[in-house]
Amino acid sequence: MKRSFTISLALIFFTSLNLFSQSAYAEGEWFKFRIHYGMFNASYATLQVEESVLNNKPVYHVKGVGKSTGLLSLFFKVDDDYQTYIDTETGKPYKFIRKINEGGYTKDLEIDFDHKKNKAYVFNRKHNTRRTFSTPNNVHDMLSAFYYIRNQIDADNLKIGDDMKLNMFIDDENMDFKLVFLGREVIKTKFGKVATLKFRPYVMAGRVFKEKESLTFWISDDKNKIPVKIEADLAVGSLDADLEAYKGLKHQFKIIMN
Repeated sequence: MKRSFTISLALIFFTSLNLFSQSAYAEGEWFKFRIHYGMFNASYATLQVEESVLNNKPVYHVKGVGKSTGLLSLFFKVDDDYQTYIDTETGKPYKFIRKINEGGYTKDLEIDFDHKKNKAYVFNRKHNTRRTFSTPNNVHDMLSAFYYIRNQIDADNLKIGDDMKLNMFIDDENMDFKLVFLGREVIKTKFGKVATLKFRPYVMAGRVFKEKESLTFWISDDKNKIPVKIEADLAVGSLDADLEAYKGLKHQFKIIMN
């Protein structure tokens, strides 16, 4: 079993979805996702948005939490804490925190972004080390990317095969992230049938996924762009994630009740 298959994956995948016009979400938004690994209810993940101030700048403080549950937690404990502070006007991240424990595999990182100098300052609390990395323009972390991309999707003009690209910085590495639109589907959820937009992100093969095209996800085809379902083939086994609960949406969640 890959040691970081659970919440890290979920958050990266939810990350794959938004141009910044601040239309898809608002302070108070909260999601809960149920994550299944094979026969196990492996874990849950929550995401919530709060308004805050960082270095005298208004920001959205986004918190992502992941916990293992049930039988899986007996032999593979997950306790993850992700946080990002993003500019309310541009959607760019100022600070990212990643503190995880996944089956004994741990990370404790704090990353500060300087967009004027195109630098990322990484403080590794686990090893008490500090490093500086060069970054491309408009770089994002794992969480800020999710909220940025949601606002970027122009659903009315999407065509199958259209792609969106984003620069990401993860831990100590710059990554090129590409998201390809696969089409529209109506899928069943615990809330009813939901019209969705189907996407596939392209990721590096050999790290977690079997191949570059082993992840697929669906987001609501409405103004919220809520991630409602994920399917992934991992190097070992498969993972599914489903929206379990939500509140504080900026727009009405469109559900087909028939």
